[in-house]
Amino acid sequence: MSYPKNHNLPHPNDAAAGIEVTEDFERFTQRNDVFTRAFWDDTVRTKQTDGFFASYRMEATPRRGDGFTQRDFALRNAAWLISDVITDRHADQGRREGFQAPISYDTPVAPMQLEVDDPNEMSTEIKRIAKFFGANLCGVTDMDDRWLYASRIDTRDLSDAPNDLPEGMTSVIVLGHEMDAELVATYPSALAGAATGREYSHEASVVMQLAAYIRNLGYDAVASMNDTGLVIPYAVKAGLGEYARNQMVITPEFGPRLRFSKIFTSLPLAHDVAEPKGVKDFCDICTKCADACPVKALPFGAPEVGGSNVSAIKGVRKWTSDAEKCFSFWAKTSTDCAICMRVCPFNRDFDTWPHRLWRKLALSRFRKLALWLDRNRGGRVKPSTWWEKT
Repeated sequence: MSYPKNHNLPHPNDAAAGIEVTEDFERFTQRNDVFTRAFWDDTVRTKQTDGFFASYRMEATPRRGDGFTQRDFALRNAAWLISDVITDRHADQGRREGFQAPISYDTPVAPMQLEVDDPNEMSTEIKRIAKFFGANLCGVTDMDDRWLYASRIDTRDLSDAPNDLPEGMTSVIVLGHEMDAELVATYPSALAGAATGREYSHEASVVMQLAAYIRNLGYDAVASMNDTGLVIPYAVKAGLGEYARNQMVITPEFGPRLRFSKIFTSLPLAHDVAEPKGVKDFCDICTKCADACPVKALPFGAPEVGGSNVSAIKGVRKWTSDAEKCFSFWAKTSTDCAICMRVCPFNRDFDTWPHRLWRKLALSRFRKLALWLDRNRGGRVKPSTWWEKT
C-alpha cells in the first residue's frame, strides 16, 4: 500500500478529537522514537540505556532498594514473556513484531467473505468479540494515514524499511488494556514494570485473536501494538478518551491506566465519534504529573506545536514531553517509569460512587474543587506491601 506524501489535510473530526495540525505537519519516522534512537543515536545511547534493555533478558542487576530485588525483576520479565515470544519470532528478518513491525498473519484471509449489510451491527459485534478475548475497551475510527509512520525500522541494521499495509484498509480498531492498579501504585519500581509487561503480553494475545477472527470472515486485518503508527491519535479519534498533559489518554473507565493496541482492517465498520468531556480543561489547571516527574520531562504550560525535539512529531499542537530526559530516568532505574500515571488525579477506581462523583466534578466548572480534593492522593505505595499481600 502506498501513502501520500506528508500533508496537512484537515479532517472533519479533528476538532472533536482535540487534534490540531499545522502547515508544518510531517508524519513521524519510527527511527526517531527515543527507544529506537537508543540503538543508533550517540546522544541517547549510553551504558545505562544498554543496561536497561539487557535487564529484560535475564541480565538485571538486582539491588537492595524496595521494588528492585531479584524477585521484582523476575516478575517483571516473566510478565513480558508472551510479548517477547511474538517480538522475537521473526527477528532474523529484521522484524521486531509489535514494536518495529506489525504482527505477521498466523491465519490467512478466508476465501469466502461474509456479507456485511450493516456496518453498525458489525462494529457492535467486533466490540463484543474484543471483550470476549479480553480487551477492556474497544473503539473504531477511520484509517487516518497521518498517524502512520513514514517508515519503520529493519532491526538487523537499523535502516529505514517500508511501512506497507495491504490495500483497502478503511478502519482502525483500537483496543484498551487495563493495567493493574496496585502495581501502578508502586511506580517507579521494577515490580511496577510487571503491570506494563503483563498488558503487553495480554494485548499481543487479544489483538492477534481478534485479527484472526476478522480474517476468518474474509477481510484483511493487521494486528499492531506499538508498531506501524501512533496509537494515541487513533484512540482519541475512536472516542476512547482524551489526550492529557502526561502524554496519555484519559479514559472515563480507567483514567490513564491503560495500554493500547490496534488493528488495521478492510472489514466494513461504523466509526465512533470523539466526544470531549473536559479533560483538557482540567489539565490546563493541573500540573501534578509535571510536578512529580523527577527529571522534569513533562511540560508545565499550554499545549504547543512540537517539532524541535527529534523524538516529537512535527506540526501538532499538544503537550509534548522531553523524550531524552524521560528515557534517561528509565535507563537509570533499569525499568519503565509511570510516575505521571500514578499521580494523575484520574487514576481512580471509577466502579465506586465517590470516584464517579469526583470525575463529575473534575469534568465540570467545579474542576478547581476536584483538584483540591485530590491534593493528598497519588503517593507511592511501597512495593514490598504488594508482596506481603500474596
